[in-house]
This record gives sequence, C-alpha cells and structure tokens, in this order.
Amino acid sequence: MCADAANYARLGGRVKDMITEIQPIQWRDGKLRLLDQTRLPAEQVTLDITSYQDASAAIREMRVRGAPAIGVTAAYAMALAARDIKTAGASGRGQFLDQLRQAGAVIAAARPTAVNLGWAVRRMLDTAQAEPDWKQLPQRLLDEAQHIHQEDIAINRRMGAAGSGLMPDGGGVLTHCNTGALATAGYGTALGVIRAAWESGRRFRVFNTETRPWLQGARLTSWEFQQLGIPATLLADSAAGMLMRKGEISCVITGADRIAANGDTANKIGTYTLAVLAHENGLPFYIAAPISTVDLSLASGDDIAIEERPAIEVTHFQGKPTAPVGVTAINPAFDVTPHRYIHGIVTEAGVARPPYLESLKLALEGRRG
Repeated sequence: MCADAANYARLGGRVKDMITEIQPIQWRDGKLRLLDQTRLPAEQVTLDITSYQDASAAIREMRVRGAPAIGVTAAYAMALAARDIKTAGASGRGQFLDQLRQAGAVIAAARPTAVNLGWAVRRMLDTAQAEPDWKQLPQRLLDEAQHIHQEDIAINRRMGAAGSGLMPDGGGVLTHCNTGALATAGYGTALGVIRAAWESGRRFRVFNTETRPWLQGARLTSWEFQQLGIPATLLADSAAGMLMRKGEISCVITGADRIAANGDTANKIGTYTLAVLAHENGLPFYIAAPISTVDLSLASGDDIAIEERPAIEVTHFQGKPTAPVGVTAINPAFDVTPHRYIHGIVTEAGVARPPYLESLKLALEGRRG
C-alpha cells in the first residue's frame, strides 16, 4: 500500500476507491461512452454513443445529467458531429461550419437551463472557427473535447480544495440532488467539497435528500457516498426543515446549473426551499459550481429559463402510475434561489462572497486571464 493510499484509508476511505474513480464519461475506440444514470444503482450500464443526435437524446433523457457533465458531453457531441460532417463529404470550409452550427443548435436545445451546455457548444464552435485547415476540424474538435473533459476534473478538484474549509468538523452537512462525479467529468462539485473535507480529516454527519421526482439523491448520491466510504443518511425532501430545527444540520451545500450576475442561482427543484429553511434556522447555505456556470449576461435569476419536464415524471414512477388518471401535474426541473440566501459560491478560483456582482465578475475575469 502506497503512502497516499494508507493516508486515505486512515481518513475513512477505501483504497480501491482512491485508485478507481467513478468515470461517468469516457472516450474509447472512437465512441463516447456514458454511464446510464437512469439505471443506477440497480444496474451499471454503459451507453456507446456514436452520433451527436444520440448524445443530444442522452442529455434530454437525463441519461447523463449535472451541468458540468452535460457540458463535457456536449463537447464530445460536437466532435461526433464534425466527424459525421467529414464522412458525409462536406465540400468546403463554409459548408462544414454551417453544418456544424446546425448540429450545435440541436445539441444546445437538449436542455435549456444548464448554462454549461450552451457554453460548451460555443467553445467548440469558436475552436472550429479558429482552425484554418477545415479538413483537420474533426481531430481538432476531438482534441478540444478531451481537453474540456480533463479540465473539468481538475476544476472540480480545485473547487473541492477551495470549499473544504467551509465544512464543519462535527455537526451535519446537508446536500441536495446529485453533485458528485456522476454530475461532472469526475470528483464532483458540492459533493466534491464534502469529499475534499473528508479527505482532509474533517468529520461530520452527511445528509442527502431523495430529490424528487427523479430521485437523484436516493439513487445516485447515496450510491456515490457508498463508493467513497463516506457514511451518509438519506432523508425525504420534506424532512430537511425538521432536522434543521432540531440542530442536526450545520450547513447546506448544493450545486448549480446557472448563476446570474447578481448571484441568483438556478438549481434542482427544491433548492430554494432548502435555502429559505436554512435562513430561517440561521444556517449558512453554500453553492459549489465551476465558473463556467456563471452567466454574466443575465442580470438576475428572473432571466433564467426554467425547464418544464413532462408531467408523467410526477404522476408515474418507473412507468407505473402513482396518481389518479387524468390528474393535472406540473414538473419544473429547477428553481431559483435569490442571492440574499447564499453565504458563498465556491468556484475553482476560490469562494465568492457578497456582493456577487463584484466577486463573480472578478472570478470570471481571473479565469480568462
């Protein structure tokens, strides 16, 4: 056992989990391989994706989910599109770029709320535009997608290190939805912060919500904590307020799918409720997300488009009805937490604090620099 592995085991992790990280996204043998998150935890099924249309469908159907993971998948989808365009025999640079833009529009429309999706598509289009030899575009875009992939893992690890000190030594931490390796290219955002704190030796109780209606918390977050050897307690979404009132929660940390210039944050439905409950109980509420999630073009959360998913996801579970036939249901995938409830936004550049109009702009400028 190497020294690092021994230290990891001492901190409560299992050595095999340090060596074998969860890899939800892989490029292998000319294919995009995605761990199908709709099948977890019962089955670990890998999808072989060979077209940008199939990649877009995987995003739309939540087979891959989480803002950073969606962005990485979108980058690979653009690389697949470029390969298809070359195979179809594009006659010149102009035609190639026109078709690539058309494919990018399809990919970007798969889910509207996560800013990383459009961000990745634009970055790939910018890369294509800057490449003078259009015949090299398939390889150039694949190289860029792989760079984005590895970049995301490194960003998440820096984010974990930046936010680990916010976690208590003792007490309890509550998280919502899934923000671990499955939601990213690896390591995770909010769950990555929790993991980094554990790896640094801090000890606290972890609570994670079930996260209806897709149960990402129950199915995915609980599974990830088990893989990492971090004890975690699953709770019904509606039980969070009771635990806060009893003093069992010390802080709340979640991820984000889009952050407006003023710090208003869109995240999985139910996040706003947790933020209000944390405020009522005098608890700090944190967001962890890469800087690519910040959208300075939006002045506030009022400008964030909220995805409405099919009502059947609420009225049925695993294809079986759970509500009376004909009942009306709404199914917003996200809600917006006003910045006044957020004590800090953890990014790879550090922890942004209010006023967010200033701190987020500085973080974004620092990343570009």
